[in-house]
Amino acid sequence: MSIPSILVIEDNVADRELLRYALDDLGEPYHFEVLPDGEAALAFIDDHRLGRRKNDPCIILLDLHLPKYNGIEVLTAIREEPILNHIQVFILTSDASPAERARIAALGAVCCFKPSDLAAIKALAADILAACKETGRRLSTTALG
Repeated sequence: MSIPSILVIEDNVADRELLRYALDDLGEPYHFEVLPDGEAALAFIDDHRLGRRKNDPCIILLDLHLPKYNGIEVLTAIREEPILNHIQVFILTSDASPAERARIAALGAVCCFKPSDLAAIKALAADILAACKETGRRLSTTALG
């Protein structure tokens, strides 16, 4: 079995490091790639389109409020790219308007509140690895708030 590859598109260093800590705490191997803003995310998508990247993440965790291009713009680009549009995407946010939530759902992603405590972050980490391991399994939204 291959090592789960998780793509996190998040500008908040603390949020990224808390998730990495929770994943490390599980004691299982994983690959963790971070993109710090929407511009880097769009470059990632272009790299796949042009064949400069071959390995797809098993899941993408995407912040809604990113610098340069927001999460909905990035999600739209992911869904428009045939090489990536099958990947499970979760938009993590502290707040989202009803219109944003509707747009995210229409694009086939799930909008969830960012975990607010360590127990919830650890539950999210466990769900991420489990979802990556099991073909066709969808993340439980219970851990995602």
